[in-house]
Amino acid sequence: MNELVAGPGSSGGEPSVVGQRLRVVLDAERVVDDLRRYFGIGLPPGAGAFTGGRFEHLAGGGDRRQVADRFTAEDLVAVQTLSVTVPAPVALDLLSELLRGIPSDTDLSEADASVVADGSPAYRAWCLLKDQYKIGWVIAGKLLARKRPRLLPVYDRVVRCALGHPPSFWTDLRTALREDDEALHHRLLGLRESAGLPESVSALRVADVAVWMAHPAPGHRCP
Repeated sequence: MNELVAGPGSSGGEPSVVGQRLRVVLDAERVVDDLRRYFGIGLPPGAGAFTGGRFEHLAGGGDRRQVADRFTAEDLVAVQTLSVTVPAPVALDLLSELLRGIPSDTDLSEADASVVADGSPAYRAWCLLKDQYKIGWVIAGKLLARKRPRLLPVYDRVVRCALGHPPSFWTDLRTALREDDEALHHRLLGLRESAGLPESVSALRVADVAVWMAHPAPGHRCP
């Protein structure tokens, strides 16, 4: 995903380094402890879990059947747990038609390339949020990750700084997850189990949290 040059579904034709960089993060000894600390696993209530640990679970999740194809007030609150705020005037109901065209029960590793390509409903929704509603590429991505947590990853400045800035982050991550019989995807699911996280935490979210916790930039203030 490149907010300046190309959208999240564009194809740049260059080999991706996303998988290599993500494997370095996931192979670190600290990764399971990082996941448990972020989600508060094994910690008493109020003992320092991160607010972002509520992102996918708030009000039952953004992809539950009753609300999967529309944005709700709970979605906007959930996004705030990831340290961004959606401007009040944004009329998110207008995106319902596009949301209906984005699979809600498919992992990125299993999705056809067309699902995250230029012109897809996911790509158009991201562009509409970013360009017409003027909420920026980070917030647009987090809103879509709330609605389709298995398919669309959180991609912000921290993830971009850690994993790189390919012409298409969605496409490059999909490629990385599919390599070697989906070895990286299964690695993420294994880490989810080792950390004791519920299945409602997607493989993509495991990757996002692992990167965010491991990234060395002080205060995660990436350029």
